[in-house]
Amino acid sequence: MALLIAVNGWDSESWATRFSALLPDHDIRRHPETTGELSDIRYLLGWKTDPELVAALPNLEVIFSLGAGVDHLLKNPDLPDVPMVRIVDPDLTMRMSEWVILQVLLHHRKDRLYRAQQADHLWKGADVPSANAVRVGILGQGVLGADAARKLALLGYQVAGWSRTPKSVEGVVSFSGEDGLNTMLRRTDILVNLLPLTPATTGLIDYDLLSKLSSDGQRHPDCDAPILINAGRGGSQVEDDILRALDDGTLAACSLDVFENEPLTATSPFWDHPRVSLTPHIAADSDPQALSVYVAERIRAYEAGEGLINVVDRTAGY
Repeated sequence: MALLIAVNGWDSESWATRFSALLPDHDIRRHPETTGELSDIRYLLGWKTDPELVAALPNLEVIFSLGAGVDHLLKNPDLPDVPMVRIVDPDLTMRMSEWVILQVLLHHRKDRLYRAQQADHLWKGADVPSANAVRVGILGQGVLGADAARKLALLGYQVAGWSRTPKSVEGVVSFSGEDGLNTMLRRTDILVNLLPLTPATTGLIDYDLLSKLSSDGQRHPDCDAPILINAGRGGSQVEDDILRALDDGTLAACSLDVFENEPLTATSPFWDHPRVSLTPHIAADSDPQALSVYVAERIRAYEAGEGLINVVDRTAGY
């Protein structure tokens, strides 16, 4: 059984070394250094893989997506009709929740203000609302969204979640559908996007959506809001609209880990915008060893006849 590693932007050699140790009885190959017959390959570990390469594997049985999203695969019109497995790893989930919580706290506790005051040698406190006065809304109640929502609720925040279809998360007020989305937005001070990229979510975060965020008297007077936090997919946001919302006060600030085009160009206005915090798509940058173990375990289970888990629903897009 051959496993092909085709991961653009990653060090394929280190991945091959890990899999050679975890699956010593398998033929581990790397693209583009691959030798041997493509017909031998049964498994593909892919990230932004060349579509022509994927289509050229006649006996491919399972595709493993390196990363939480699968949009990089689904946009391939010649994608073989084989199961695609998402990476659902406790380490990845925890790291995403850590990043989301960090960003929520930085905005809630006015970190940008204090960094500016430090630069000016200014010793001055600011009024900060308690966590239970801050309303956080999370777009997406899958594995990542649900975990972040539960952890934020434990910190005392008023947490709501939205999903395409109804879901229930302990300690979280749940909304679904278009009407539910509008209702959640109206009661949201800090909006967190963890949705996958699908045709329905492409360009979802536009000026119209941002304009629906909390602007009523229920907001705590010391809460800097609304805030946007996006660690889902860059394709879900309309970046010109975000900049417009920041400049006209529709948004107080934002934290962005993903962008429409990556890496971010040197001339992007996001770099120097005074109310933008950005990170280079590292929110859920998980431990490569943990991801390798996950994939190896799924391959062993599949070959033992136990079937696959976390298989992508192509119709839904995740």
